[in-house]
Amino acid sequence: METFDGDITAARGFLAGGDRCGLKASGRKDVGAVLSERPATAAGTFTTNKVKAAPVLVCQEVLGAAGGRARAIVFNSGNANAMTGAPGVADAHRMQAAFAEGPGAASGVRPGEVFVASTGVIGVPLDMEKLAPGIRALSLGPDQGGEAVEAMMTTDTVPKTAAARFAVEGATVTVAGMAKGAAMIAPHMATMLAFVGTDAAVEAGYLQSALRAAVEDSFNMIVVDGDMSTNDTTLLLANGAAWPDGAAPLDGSQPACAAFEAALRHVCLRLAQAMARDGEGATKFVEVRVAGAASVEDARLAARSIAGSNLLKAAVLGADPNWGRIACAAGYSGAALDPARLDVTSGDVRVVRAGLALPYDQEAAAAEMRGPEVRFGVDLNLGAGAATAWGCDLTPEYVRLNSDYTT
Repeated sequence: METFDGDITAARGFLAGGDRCGLKASGRKDVGAVLSERPATAAGTFTTNKVKAAPVLVCQEVLGAAGGRARAIVFNSGNANAMTGAPGVADAHRMQAAFAEGPGAASGVRPGEVFVASTGVIGVPLDMEKLAPGIRALSLGPDQGGEAVEAMMTTDTVPKTAAARFAVEGATVTVAGMAKGAAMIAPHMATMLAFVGTDAAVEAGYLQSALRAAVEDSFNMIVVDGDMSTNDTTLLLANGAAWPDGAAPLDGSQPACAAFEAALRHVCLRLAQAMARDGEGATKFVEVRVAGAASVEDARLAARSIAGSNLLKAAVLGADPNWGRIACAAGYSGAALDPARLDVTSGDVRVVRAGLALPYDQEAAAAEMRGPEVRFGVDLNLGAGAATAWGCDLTPEYVRLNSDYTT
């Protein structure tokens, strides 16, 4: 597998673009779209928040009605279209229609084949007098993915893209994606949008199961602030544009499935880690590796709990090797745990063995925490379960950004 930096248009048969329609007072790009030039199978995962934004409901509707097939994704930033009731759902449908009438018309895209995504302020109706014409006027192309990524961004400070290639029967197949997300990020999706495309041919049921598995180890293992959004959406389209002639679509049974799953996991993992690195106000990237858990799920619980601890995030900001905060967060995570078996490392410095503090060089441990990347290891010594979670430090800038978000 070859990995590289590329947005969704790195996969054959995908076009994208973004522009300004006036939803953002800043004048930044705020509307965009992705189009598969060919019919595609589709999969998606969404927020588990009981308060689901209108575009999430419409995406779930598309997946259910289209039998796992779709052609496009249209999206806006600057307004989440969440908690907007029936009018919000109607506006999401109007976004679908505007795309079908505009950039999707030449390809024969129907409204029911269009996914919708929104991000921004909750509780404010969409200004469709600006958004609908903006969608119709979008220009899409194979070299305009950067404009689409920019149109997704809210408080993001950097674009987030990732891609991977692998070979199947002499053909080069690509999985590529783009994402946004910097805050309201917690396990089981986040204030994030992630759009992934592949030019592999993939059966719909297998595509959905492969996406769920990739999301579980990537987007569901990042924590910025512990808040879960109303709009979290990951969408995956597979159009078969690079698939070898005569080869059957991937359905989980072929040897090539392992390569596809590895590429998909890489793309999702890179995008997820980019979100954690770009957490609002963050100055440090945090990785928490948990081993020796009674099960993989227990390892995930413990890793997410530690990465999400505000006390630990504050300690990371101050480069304070306070391992008690790690033990505390593991203890309330819900994972099976015996304090007398717990081992903890801070970077390369072992600070706890069998539940007891070791004599260690505190300055050396603090020095490791002063860099841009901070890593902790925890061994529960109860089994073979292992997992890794990612997060960032908690800074005054995060508080400032979120104290005046709507004003």
